[in-house]
Amino acid sequence: MDTSNSESTPLVPARPSKKPKTPLPKLQIGILMTLQLVEPVASMSIFPYINQLIRELGITGGDDAAVGYYAGIIESLFFVAQALTVLRWSRLSDRIGRKPVLLVGLSGTCISMLCFGLSTTFWGLVISRCMCGILNGNVSVMKTMVGELTDSTNMAQGFALIPIMWCIGGFIGPLVGGTFARPQDNWPGLFAHPFWSKYPYFLPCAVSACGLVLGFFVLLFFLEETLSTKRRPKLTTTLNSDNREGLSQTSNMPVRSLLTPTIVIPIANYALLALLDIALMALLPLFFSTPTYLGGLGFTPSHIGLWMAMFAMADGIFQALFFAKIVDWVGPKRLFCVSVSCFTPVMLMFPIMSWLVHTSGMVDHAIAFALITQLALTIVWDMAYGTVFMFITASAPTKNVLGAVNGLGQTSASMARVIGPAFATSLFAFSKEHNILNGNAVYVVLIMLAGVLRWLGSQLPDEIQDRDE
Repeated sequence: MDTSNSESTPLVPARPSKKPKTPLPKLQIGILMTLQLVEPVASMSIFPYINQLIRELGITGGDDAAVGYYAGIIESLFFVAQALTVLRWSRLSDRIGRKPVLLVGLSGTCISMLCFGLSTTFWGLVISRCMCGILNGNVSVMKTMVGELTDSTNMAQGFALIPIMWCIGGFIGPLVGGTFARPQDNWPGLFAHPFWSKYPYFLPCAVSACGLVLGFFVLLFFLEETLSTKRRPKLTTTLNSDNREGLSQTSNMPVRSLLTPTIVIPIANYALLALLDIALMALLPLFFSTPTYLGGLGFTPSHIGLWMAMFAMADGIFQALFFAKIVDWVGPKRLFCVSVSCFTPVMLMFPIMSWLVHTSGMVDHAIAFALITQLALTIVWDMAYGTVFMFITASAPTKNVLGAVNGLGQTSASMARVIGPAFATSLFAFSKEHNILNGNAVYVVLIMLAGVLRWLGSQLPDEIQDRDE
């Protein structure tokens, strides 16, 4: 009996060494993030002046109380149109390639922004916002491209950049809208032509459109196609005709065949996450602006804007510096579950702040500490987005249906974002008006939904597998 080998063989097999991290393709990811930036800048630039635009168009007949109703319709139409079409754009990108769909999306957004600035009727605004949503499947396609440009070792780094770009866009967009609206009032010497009096909100739309045109040409000349069947030969290994035919058939797979638990569970998590997040984003300014005698903080618009901008900056910086490291440390599933668990204390901070204001009769240092605590919890909550994007990307059975899978996810999230704001704000008003649970019923309902999301998170796979393995 040969004992030399048996003595040298360890009783417990050595654990496989950790797979070395693949460097991100910086140029391609950088181009995608540039495109990811110009779109929220364009879409969010309308928020500073939309209410004033509706008043000046005479849509409400002088009833300022109805302005919010019409503004809400305008703001929600994009998500309605996107929910109806984003899946079709995503599946089209699985067949013709990612670049053509992105080019159409940027062109559609650019044209719709210019039409928005030239609209002088309510229906003109409606058509331009619907056009923006119908012609734009870029959010889903860009996530697909990030998934194709990364693997299991660097996916967290890639997807961490998406919310950062949205935070920066959420800061720059309103700044563009507020600065360049009504230029004939701010710079009468430069904008004395009657055109600017007739279309006082065209300039911010035109500035946003210029960013989209720049993004269009950067995409056209520098971004490489990531869909395997549409790459140039030098960018991919040669595929024989049989493989190409098989990939083509895979990309035409019926949507119903994709509705497996592996795909549906991450998408369900994303949809409920989007619903709760948009509800939170709608509640924050509403709670801040509600008078103190009704349980709010009574902030002025400038204070609300300052606090929201501070949150966006802190959130973006934290995600940039720590998200990928935390994913590597605790794992994507555990981080997702911890993040969504933070929603309950975020909601509890609202009645706590109401009680503090009622007790002290003013917004003092205790309220400031509560706000900072809520901000920190919300930053942790936001890390759920990066992790759920990773799970959705990893759930695709092949890369050639990755666009369809991301399209299903974006469709579900868009539908959630249509109903989320109205659901949360109506429930807030109903709770206060009828004093249900001392005006706190809205928080109880949202906490219960967060419990459902926490359970859904527990159904996610323990590890993210690389599709190429």
